[in-house]
Amino acid sequence: MADSISLKKLVTRLLLVVVAMFVFGFALVPIYDVMCKAFGINGKTAGQYEGEQVVDNSRQVRVQFLSMNNADMPWEFYPKGDDLVAHPGAVNEMIFVAHNPTDKPMSAQAVPSIAPSEAAAYFHKTECFCFTQQVLQPGQRIEMPVRFIVDRDMPKDVKHLTLSYTLFDITARHPPVAVNTGG
Repeated sequence: MADSISLKKLVTRLLLVVVAMFVFGFALVPIYDVMCKAFGINGKTAGQYEGEQVVDNSRQVRVQFLSMNNADMPWEFYPKGDDLVAHPGAVNEMIFVAHNPTDKPMSAQAVPSIAPSEAAAYFHKTECFCFTQQVLQPGQRIEMPVRFIVDRDMPKDVKHLTLSYTLFDITARHPPVAVNTGG
């Protein structure tokens, strides 16, 4: 009898742990957003550019580009240039290259980040490969543009931004369709 009571207690505790983990899983995104805001990390870019597009030629902002692959991502992934000088209000473009050196089709997703994080609200992407998943066939190489505008209202003391992307392998969650190249 004592064994059945302790077994019921154990099962009840384990069920409570499962429910707590489930609730914590849903709370992770809001907790992450609050932590990023509090500590000024992982700056997300601003939305669509609003307002009149007038170029401020009197100011220059150096935009540096970084790329990295998440663990187990075998693709080559890099920007065609290390940096560029942008005038606030002007449309700018950088090309990123991705190459799938494997013998199987793969799906990937790029996740951007801006530093310093306080400048992220003033960085507007008008076109970006990060908006969609990328599917590459074996050996395929593509060039992917990112077009952006540095907002004229960005604080004057910000003279350097870093736009970085991390490329994630999402093939397991979003399997690509292989293209038949044989005849």
